[in-house]
Amino acid sequence: MKVVCTVEARMRSSRLPGKVLKPAVGKPMLELMIERLKRARTVDAIVVATTDNPSDQPIEDLARELGVGCFRGSEADVLDRVLKAARQAAADVVVETTGDCPLISPEVVDKVVETFLMNKVDYCSNLVERTFPRGMDVEVFWFRRLEEIAQLATDPTDREHVSTYFHKHRERYSLLNVASTLPPGAADIRLTIDTQDDLEMVSSIFESLYLRNPEFDLEDVLNLVADNPSLTAINSHVEHKAVFSQASL
Repeated sequence: MKVVCTVEARMRSSRLPGKVLKPAVGKPMLELMIERLKRARTVDAIVVATTDNPSDQPIEDLARELGVGCFRGSEADVLDRVLKAARQAAADVVVETTGDCPLISPEVVDKVVETFLMNKVDYCSNLVERTFPRGMDVEVFWFRRLEEIAQLATDPTDREHVSTYFHKHRERYSLLNVASTLPPGAADIRLTIDTQDDLEMVSSIFESLYLRNPEFDLEDVLNLVADNPSLTAINSHVEHKAVFSQASL
C-alpha cells in the first residue's frame, strides 16, 4: 500500500501571491514544508500539485531540485489536479496538504495517517472539528474514493476544494476526526500563510527555532508562542477563509 502526500501550491494565490516561495532562513517556504513532510514516517512519496500556468515553473523547478514529484494541471479544478498528481505517483492512500502550511508537523501527519489506516473509514482528518492550530491541516483518504468523487462532483466549490464532497455527503462516506490533546486556545493560533502578517509570524518562528534545530516540533512552536505573546499578536486579527485548508490555493 503506497501512501502519497500531495502538496497543493501555486504562485497566483489570491491574498499573497508567490507566498509558497517567500523565503525564511534562506529557503523558500515550500522547501521548508517539504523538509518537514520528509520526516513523516507514514509517507512513502511526496508530489507537488501545481498548475500548468507558466508562472508556476519555479515551483516545478524547486520540486525537481528537492527530489520530490511534481504534477502540473488545472488551476481552477484542484480536485482534478490532486487526483492526477496522486495517480501519477501510484497512490493507494492520499495525504492532502497545502503549500501554505510550512510549519506542518510530521508527527501530526503520522497521527492522522495511522488513525486512518487503523479504522475502516473513507476519510480522516484533523479538520472535522478543529483542535490543532491552523497550519497543521492534514486530510487522508483512499485514492479510489478520490476517483469516485471526481466523477460525482459537479459543484464548482467541490472542484476547487477537493474534500468538500466528503463533508457534504456523510450519508455516503464515513468520516473520522483526529483531535489533539492541546489546550483549547491552540486551535486559534495561525501557523499558516495567507497574508503578509501571517508570513511575518511564520518567518519569525523559523528564525527563532530552525537554526538551532531544523527538526523542531509543534511543541517547540507552541512553547515559543507561549513565551512570546507578541508573535500571535502579529496575525491574530486575520480572518481565515471558510472552506477548509484549501481555500487560498
